[in-house]
Formats: sequence, C-alpha cells, structure tokens
Amino acid sequence: MSLNIHRRLFMAASAAVVACGIAGPALAQSAQNLRFSAVFSEQDIRAQMMKRFGEELKAQGFNLQPYYGGTLFKQGTELVAMQRGNLEMGNIAPQDISNQIPAWSIVTSAYLFRDADHLKKVFASDVGQQLKKMASDQLGIHILGPTYFGARHVGLKSNKKINTPEDLAGIKLRMPGGDAWQFLGQSLGANPTPMAYAEVYTGLQTGAIDGQDNPLPNVENMKFYEVMSQIALTSHLVGFDVLAVSNKVWNAMSPEKQAAFQAAADKAIEWSTQEHLKKEAELATFFKGKGLEVYTPDQKAFRDYAQKKYLASDLAKSWQPGMLDKINAM
Repeated sequence: MSLNIHRRLFMAASAAVVACGIAGPALAQSAQNLRFSAVFSEQDIRAQMMKRFGEELKAQGFNLQPYYGGTLFKQGTELVAMQRGNLEMGNIAPQDISNQIPAWSIVTSAYLFRDADHLKKVFASDVGQQLKKMASDQLGIHILGPTYFGARHVGLKSNKKINTPEDLAGIKLRMPGGDAWQFLGQSLGANPTPMAYAEVYTGLQTGAIDGQDNPLPNVENMKFYEVMSQIALTSHLVGFDVLAVSNKVWNAMSPEKQAAFQAAADKAIEWSTQEHLKKEAELATFFKGKGLEVYTPDQKAFRDYAQKKYLASDLAKSWQPGMLDKINAM
C-alpha cells in the first residue's frame, strides 16, 4: 500500500474521531430541558419516582430538571407558572385545578375515592378522560396521571381524643390555602387555618395551629411526629396530586413520542404508588414507637358528616351531572 493511501486513511480516521468528539456534546446539548417543580422534599418517595421517570426520558431526548421543597415555585403557584410558560412540568394539587375549574372540586371532596386502586381506575376511565380534557382545554396542561401519596389523616398536638367531627370543633387544623382545601377542613368539623406546608412544623411547635392533615409518609418526611401527640386515622381523603406537562411541550411531540412519554410516566407512577402503600403499612407502628397515640375514630360518623356538608354546598352545584354516580359505581 502506498504512502499516500496510508496518509489518506489516517486523515479519514482522525476526522472521524474528531467528528465523534464534537457530536457527543452536540447531541447532549440538543436535549430539551424540562423544569419540574414540586412541594415535596427530596427524601419523598415521589422524588425517587421522578428520578426514575427522568432516566426513562433521557432516551427520548429530554433532560428533567427537578426542584423540590417549593424552592422554584411555592405550593399552589406551580399551575400558574406552567400557564405563563415559566415551567414545563409540575406536581399539581387537584385543589389548585378546582380553583380555576370548579367542576374539578368533585375529586377534592372527602370520602370520594376508596383507595389507590379506585383512584387509578377513575382516572383511566371515561370520567378521567373528561377531567383531563377540561384541564387541557381550559388550563393548557396535559395530565399524565394521579400520583398517590397516601390517605390523609388528622394529626394533633393535644391529647384530646377525637372520635367524631364534633370533637374537632374549634380545633385550628392547618390546611393549604384555597377554597377547596378550606372546605375540606370544615367538612371534618374543624376550624381550617391556611398555612404553607414548609411552616407546619413550626406552627405545631409554637401552637399557631393545633393540628394538620397529611398522609403518614408526609408526616414522617417532614418530621411532624416530633411536635404531635396523636394521629386519628380518619382516612378522609385519598391523597393525590397530578403529574402534568404543559400542552406546549406535549403537543410538540409526535404521537409515538407521546406514547413513550406516557408509558414512562405510567411506569414511574405505579412504582411510587406501590412504595407508598408499603410505607403506610409500616408507619403506624413506627409512630406508636415514637410515643404517639395512633387510633381509628368513628369513620362512618366522619363520612356521613362530610358528605352531607359537600352535597349541601355550592361546590356540588358545579359537579358534572352523573359523575359522582359513575365514580361510586366503579
């Protein structure tokens, strides 16, 4: 082989190496950034859910950038940030959606969903499609699915035993801001007090509030058990948010990419749900070991009181005709 041929082969190989060196960073830079905001902490199971989701998205050309603990947007402001184009993805409370779409308040009502499986079935049904379409058409967001984080229970600083809604009369129960959240507190018989999630520990510690309502994993993550004496297992609300992406991002995807994106979300959400169910089963024992009294009050009394409150309220007037019956029938 002549010297010229050797030289040409060497130069071609060198060019290929250089090209590969350039292509690697170029491909990495072409990944689309998706900022994600949530109020839950980095220690939350759902943070691990998002890590798994983010790994799946890399193959689709997305770079998920998570912000936890309300560090990017405060609780309740994520939806507006998405609507303004300042955020691509968010963990959105259904109560925040109901502030803009009153018909959504049905899914924020006490004792509607029976458990995590019932929640999943509803969102996979025609009812779920109807709810998702409202959010897409009116808010500009695409809902990927409900992110279950446990049944909500009442935790109190005082030792007063709670058996019925009447026992919560006068109790300053911290609830997030917004009409739907505040009404939920009223439907339990308490005096709802709006307070940011990050301020609840101090609020309990100082007596600014008498109690809070959260799923057991949240109580552990935020260490609320350190400043409470008891947990009444009211199970008044199947706690969930919705994992949502802006329509701008969603509509820019091909149908094939949308399907892959949705499949990755479904996989991560299901993993998170199962982890939460396991965690809930363990935590009642854990809290008892920390000296808290953990007991089940008269749930029927709470259910009857709450449903009566909701059906007599203005909130129920905005519910889609027949939707409550369809949810109950599933």
